[in-house]
Amino acid sequence: MCKPRQGKRRPEYLPPSSSSPARLRSRGPRRPEMARKGVSYVSAEQLVSMARDPRVAIVDVRDEERTCDAHIAGSHHFASDGFAERLPELAEATRGKETLVFHCALSQVRGPSCARMFLDYLSEAKEDSGVKSITVLERGFNGWELSGRPVCRCKDAPCKGVCS
Repeated sequence: MCKPRQGKRRPEYLPPSSSSPARLRSRGPRRPEMARKGVSYVSAEQLVSMARDPRVAIVDVRDEERTCDAHIAGSHHFASDGFAERLPELAEATRGKETLVFHCALSQVRGPSCARMFLDYLSEAKEDSGVKSITVLERGFNGWELSGRPVCRCKDAPCKGVCS
């Protein structure tokens, strides 16, 4: 049974100051090409056409609400609770993808924070992942659904994308 979210505090994303980019603390040297890349945003309309490209992966970082509220067809589920521990698994699941689109319910905290955390992880990785772009879905899943975009209610993990 899905329960309303209560009392669980999420890490807060702090926007960049005028003198420094928004990033998690780095440990060790970064690959220069990844260090220059940032996280950008895409609209639901843009994602509809992007999602047809097999080089694009959608990463849903919502927690329990994914099961209750449906999801974007074909998306990978990597809940924000425990996201840091699953970074290697996400890297493997998205191997060969050039663009990753992260989202949570509203894409205000969890989606952008997890996108930046994964960007930092890739920056410090010894192998080239092939990822060229990490983006966040504007207005998150709620905005996607409210704009009339297709949703999936399957329980498959990962979603096979045939249920929209």
